[in-house]
Amino acid sequence: MEAPPDNDVLWARSLHFTHRDGSPALNGVSLGVREGEILAVNGPRGSGKSTLLGCLSGQLRAQRGEVWFNSVPVHTMGPIARERLRRDRFGWIDPAPSLVPELNVWENAALPLMLRGTSRRRAKVAAQEWLERLDIGEKSRKRPADLLQSERQRVCIARALAPAPTVLFADEPTAPLHRADRGHVLRTLTTAARSHGITVLLATHDAETAALADRTVSLLDGRRVTTVHLPPAPETEGRAACSLSA
Repeated sequence: MEAPPDNDVLWARSLHFTHRDGSPALNGVSLGVREGEILAVNGPRGSGKSTLLGCLSGQLRAQRGEVWFNSVPVHTMGPIARERLRRDRFGWIDPAPSLVPELNVWENAALPLMLRGTSRRRAKVAAQEWLERLDIGEKSRKRPADLLQSERQRVCIARALAPAPTVLFADEPTAPLHRADRGHVLRTLTTAARSHGITVLLATHDAETAALADRTVSLLDGRRVTTVHLPPAPETEGRAACSLSA
């Protein structure tokens, strides 16, 4: 078994994943991600971006292939070990905001820290700091039902950043945001990642978002390709078709 390079915090070789309906999502994808790097995974919808992030984070187990985190084989871990890894070392941002309705904004943002055993007071301070950076701090005592969808997504981003994860997986993180908000939120996310040494894997079908990364890996039909030409995202996500060349 080949060991991953020492300077790669994440390393994957020949990942294959097939959906339950038999359709292939990944077909032999390999990549390495350096510590502190912001890597964009781009491609049109259905290209395998979300599946790749799921396999790298341990949420999904590839049918074939290897995934290593800091030279530890994630692909051989059991469910409990993978859950602990996600809780303690990884952060995740979904394209659609998902919050605990019974908790207020700062409690939602502080939840991962409190689950790790951080005191309520310290967790609140860390959560509030990120809520302020993302311009949602004034609503810290509101419940999710009282927020706009774009505001709920900001809370989810604060929740992912507050524990200072080693690796942050961001799957179309600004999809619910209007164009005017995307730039500010993405700059906050990337600046925070660089200042805190957080490795980021950013799945996107938007060329402007991918341009903020240090490096880009392109997927098409579950395979790495040389180039995927993506148009800027329209005001409402998903309305523009992607122009492809590989």
